[in-house]
Amino acid sequence: MIATETLDKDNSLKAAFRRKVLLPAGELHVYAEEQLFSTLDYKVFEMANNNLQIPGSAYMSYTPDVHVGVGTCIGTTAIWPSDSGFVSPSIVGSDIGCGMRVHLTPLHRDDLKDVKLRRKLVKAIERFLPVEEHTRGHFSDIRLENVIRNGLHGLPKKYIPDGYTPRKSSSLTHVESSRFAFDEQVLDRFPDLVWHRSHRQLGTLGGGNHFVELQAVEIAEDNRKIAESWGLKDGQVIVMIHSGSRAWGGYVNHYSSGEVTKEMRKGGYGTADPRLIYAPLDSEAARNYVQLMYSALNYAVVNRHLIAYAVREAMQEVFGKGMLLPALYDLMHNYAWEEEHDGQTYFVHRKGATRALPAGHPDNPAPFLQTGHPALIPGSMGSASYLMVGADGGRDNYYSICHGAGRIRSRNASKREVSLQEFELSMGIGTDNEIVVNHRSLESIIDESPQAYKDVDQIISSVVGGGLATVVAKCKPLATVKGT
Repeated sequence: MIATETLDKDNSLKAAFRRKVLLPAGELHVYAEEQLFSTLDYKVFEMANNNLQIPGSAYMSYTPDVHVGVGTCIGTTAIWPSDSGFVSPSIVGSDIGCGMRVHLTPLHRDDLKDVKLRRKLVKAIERFLPVEEHTRGHFSDIRLENVIRNGLHGLPKKYIPDGYTPRKSSSLTHVESSRFAFDEQVLDRFPDLVWHRSHRQLGTLGGGNHFVELQAVEIAEDNRKIAESWGLKDGQVIVMIHSGSRAWGGYVNHYSSGEVTKEMRKGGYGTADPRLIYAPLDSEAARNYVQLMYSALNYAVVNRHLIAYAVREAMQEVFGKGMLLPALYDLMHNYAWEEEHDGQTYFVHRKGATRALPAGHPDNPAPFLQTGHPALIPGSMGSASYLMVGADGGRDNYYSICHGAGRIRSRNASKREVSLQEFELSMGIGTDNEIVVNHRSLESIIDESPQAYKDVDQIISSVVGGGLATVVAKCKPLATVKGT
């Protein structure tokens, strides 16, 4: 039996968005408005109950975009004390380091008013950015071992366009982390085939929900000062990127899952879900997984950087060499690492959850200490995305917010239930406001249609209503490039 109670009873406004769900194995905190909460599948609570059976859990929550995943729901924050806790590859996810990146452009949405120009730009991006699954990236001159070990600092200088002023290089400073340190001895576990595949995939999107999107900014009046300090203007065109660690992260997950499963058997651990794997942080399998995971985080941040570099090359081809795309921010939503909260050190997992720190929090990168860093929240294809900033109330949820709209239909269900006409209408096909997409047939990506996802505005409303973050800008799509 599931029992719920609202949190913050002394604050009726927040109470409508924050619930404590009492499960047999422990407490689950859910941040969602009533309409979203009422539609949650019972399976998400079963999964939470399994997750809470991992010993010593300090906290677990769901963001409003929560939906069923493998072993753990997407939209989960799960926390253990660092000195006595566990790590779970299932609560990190298979696409380790998957996340978002946004770059600014000097363009205004009126500059892309002509749908033919938007199509020309999309085709140019396709020339510089491989979108087909088995197509090699354009960065064969980059030594993979350098970026695996050193993250963005392992790139040749020519791939850091603003590197001539390193202290002001947004490529290196406007990121959640430019390099993740780890024990490099773990790299011996990677076979030659993985090195080869991962090298070929540098600077490539991947399929599924990964994308590059051109968007037009609408600044939220309440946060105009923050927006302007970030370099945003009304009507400005930005580039939003969603991708992860490709074959490198996939191998880390595959290899480590086997090792962690062996550790579980040895320690007598387990839950009702055999796909939920975990191990004590002080075990050899867990230590190795954490180090391997950090190598995948380096790959992921470099991969998004190189995707942005390719987009910049395409835009220079269309608009001239003077076209610059400074980075606004890069951050992850599939990872686990140590954080300090209220003087204690915790091992924090976020699977499909985004960190959103408020102004003044010491973990903000230096350029964002006074404002809080940008939290990048994509919508579904054809719907708005959001740039947010953490609020002080986020402390209650360990500064975690949503990572997107969240699926409401599986891929197979979307193919069965969403009509091509519905999809075309949501994309404005055939109108001057058409959201141009690179796929020749919308039918081939109908599982990524807006109808496959929750209403992103409801998701954002829950985050704001729960006191976790506020909106800095709403970003409306102009053109989208998807992988195949």
